[in-house]
Amino acid sequence: MKQSIRDKLDHLAGRLEEVDLLLASGDTARDMDQFRKLSRERAEIEPVVALFADYRKAEGDLAEAEAMLSDPDMKDFAEEEMKAAKARLPVLETELQKLLLPKDPNDERNVILEIRAGTGGEESALFAGSLFRMYARYAERQRWQVEVMSSSESDLGGYKEIIARIVATGGQGAYSKLKFESGGHRVQRVPETEAQGRIHTSACTVAVMPEADEIEEVQINAADLRVDTFRASGAGGQHINKTDSAVRLTHLPTGIVVECQDGRSQHQNKAQAMRVLAARINDAQLRAAQAKEAAQRKSLVGSGDRSERIRTYNFPQGRVTDHRINLTLYKIDAIMDGDLDELLTALTTEHQAEQLAALAEE
Repeated sequence: MKQSIRDKLDHLAGRLEEVDLLLASGDTARDMDQFRKLSRERAEIEPVVALFADYRKAEGDLAEAEAMLSDPDMKDFAEEEMKAAKARLPVLETELQKLLLPKDPNDERNVILEIRAGTGGEESALFAGSLFRMYARYAERQRWQVEVMSSSESDLGGYKEIIARIVATGGQGAYSKLKFESGGHRVQRVPETEAQGRIHTSACTVAVMPEADEIEEVQINAADLRVDTFRASGAGGQHINKTDSAVRLTHLPTGIVVECQDGRSQHQNKAQAMRVLAARINDAQLRAAQAKEAAQRKSLVGSGDRSERIRTYNFPQGRVTDHRINLTLYKIDAIMDGDLDELLTALTTEHQAEQLAALAEE
């Protein structure tokens, strides 16, 4: 194990002792905010320190076994102990390195999901609808909430664009699971509108953005905003054509435009639009940082490049291929029904491997 990693682990072990002392003190017990902060820190540190204790025990077992080699009566036993310790140490070291990888500060956040139809006309819009259903079904499997914030339907029931908020429950953020889904998604299938049975290729763009906890986290100057109101169109009852309830926000410095019209009031639509705008501004900054990191080292998974074609859904062959990690799964029906665990786990594992490789180079 590198000395730099061992130093980090020794520091964490010492910090855990400090936190335990602070939690036991009367001052902390009276300050609930400080108590919660220290409790969260302890919950993060404790598993690392416990695993490091296992690692040091394996090191101790190896040293004791080596010392017993000189005793003829203990030699066979010592060799077995040495073999077991040597096999265990690399496994423990890898697990420790994973626990020491930098945490993504957005992992625990909810998600703003945007899906836009691209090349392929009406078939692309239908595929956008299929993708939205796929993510909605995945969210349902996770017992997450899905809230449609804005949508623009196509003539045949697909979506030219749909924006949804996904709220995770149960302690794990939606962003940690879905953050590698941003990019170009391509479909190859026979469209419902194709009379000759020919396979067409269409595409959609997916954007997964971490939601700001509070809009105030992203500084938006009122002077930088142009707010337009207009009459909403589409389904929604009689009121929808009688009031200027739809809202369009234009962020002048970046040129980002957000429209929301699915809410029943102008106030509700403006609040939704501000939420999406904040997420988009925050996401633009995040992608710029990711692109800079990817330029420094080849990052297959987390480049944040939306123009990149990341996945192909081939219906005639029943396969889904993720081009970033060269993974092909022949279970397209299950995947389109929200069974994304195998794909998402593989992407997370690859990202961790990249991080570990970068850690080894330091």
